[in-house]
Amino acid sequence: MTLSDLPALNVAELQVLLRRREVSPREVLEALQKRIEEIDPQIGAYLSIDFEDAFRQAETADVNLPLGGVPIAIKDMISVAGQPCTCGSKILRNYRALYDATVVRKLRAAGAIPFGKTNMDEFAMGSSTENSNVRPARNPWDVTRVPGGSSGGSAAALAAGEAFAALGTDTGGSIRQPAALSGVVGLKPSYGRVSRFGVVAFASSLDQAGPLTKTVRDAALLLNAMAGHDPRDSTCLNESVPDYTRRLGRDLKGVRLGLPREYLVDGIDRQVRAAIDAAAAYFQSLGAEVVDVSLPHTDYAVAAYYMIASGEASANLARFDGVRYGHRAEKAQNLFEHYGRTREEGFGPEVKRRIILGTYVLSSGYYEAYYDRAQKVRELIRRDFAQAFEKVDALISPTSPEPAFPVGERSADPLRMYLADVFTIAANLAGICGISVPCGFAQMEGGTRLPIGMQLLGKALDEESILRIAHAYEQSTTWHKERPPLAENAHASAAAAASAARRPIQL
Repeated sequence: MTLSDLPALNVAELQVLLRRREVSPREVLEALQKRIEEIDPQIGAYLSIDFEDAFRQAETADVNLPLGGVPIAIKDMISVAGQPCTCGSKILRNYRALYDATVVRKLRAAGAIPFGKTNMDEFAMGSSTENSNVRPARNPWDVTRVPGGSSGGSAAALAAGEAFAALGTDTGGSIRQPAALSGVVGLKPSYGRVSRFGVVAFASSLDQAGPLTKTVRDAALLLNAMAGHDPRDSTCLNESVPDYTRRLGRDLKGVRLGLPREYLVDGIDRQVRAAIDAAAAYFQSLGAEVVDVSLPHTDYAVAAYYMIASGEASANLARFDGVRYGHRAEKAQNLFEHYGRTREEGFGPEVKRRIILGTYVLSSGYYEAYYDRAQKVRELIRRDFAQAFEKVDALISPTSPEPAFPVGERSADPLRMYLADVFTIAANLAGICGISVPCGFAQMEGGTRLPIGMQLLGKALDEESILRIAHAYEQSTTWHKERPPLAENAHASAAAAASAARRPIQL
């Protein structure tokens, strides 16, 4: 293999080369930089990249650390000291973070190199990365389609070979849904398992940072570095953190998996349904038992989520007023006009929509009818999961009801866009963990193949179990090895160009 082949590797494979000193951290970054320059103009996965700083970090990288010398892409709402943190919004267009988020600090301690900020829906409000104030991200499997959202830039970068691993955030599915649509792995940790300090808040009782990776093992490696108590985040749990790789490779004999009947309803794309049915049958061949379960309050999850998330967003985004940082309206006549114009100019349509909705449900006379009632529904949903987990070890479902949809198809239909997260939202309401792994492809008209994702949901703080189950499925199938034509073509052209250099790397 040559240097041009490096971006196709996953984290575990890259670590082998780095620790054998067959490639240096600087050479890894050079190969990645070249790939991004070749492909990203078509994808739009990144909002900013600082290779100059990354090369400085590479000079002193300790490859013997758990993630030593591995470049990591970071969603642009997670603070990296000295780098932009725009949240995909005009209101923070010129803002640079003053400190590292806890997850970034922990990744640095593990030897990782943060190097670029990935594209996203503005303030994580969206399911397609079309709400980015800069440009929409594109799906590497078909650039006329979305990569999912709101962590679409992170997912697209991985699928296109522009990253080895990335961080995202998940408030209602924003890690898992783009992972499914882009054909990669996305892990949402349990609420409180990973610190939110330094992650710009959308909905504080729902937000959680997590990894997007090419394999389940890579997700476990990143979670090992990220998880754990942080006194700077009062919601971060002071619980012991296991080695999430230790149970990978175990068989599934005795494992009971639940198939929620409410998640397999009319309206799901027929190819998605077929892929999930096939995956359930395959789990049985691996020794697991698959049984039907019920989550009776599922129908209320989307409505409850948008009451709670919008209410919390309305409160959190009140801090963006143009006084201390961010966009500032010019020549305002008074403070009231300053606030109004700053927010009118700085926020995009979807963010304004949710602020208005959230302000309404929190207002006097409506709080009890909407926000308070939604919290009661949330508790019922949490109990549904608790009862289901008394019978099974994990739940199987589609991650998304359909494959990636065309860019612009839902821009004027917010309700239809919201339903893209119908299978992921409930996990955030309940605070449990979830992972999406590739489980097949949908064949579209014209011959395009689009990835299908399977979601595994587990009990709160039981990431170890869903990682074990997901890994067993992944390693006995080949879906995760498929690469989009765009990445394959770039890989082939880069390999041909590099062949003249005749610089082999032994793997």
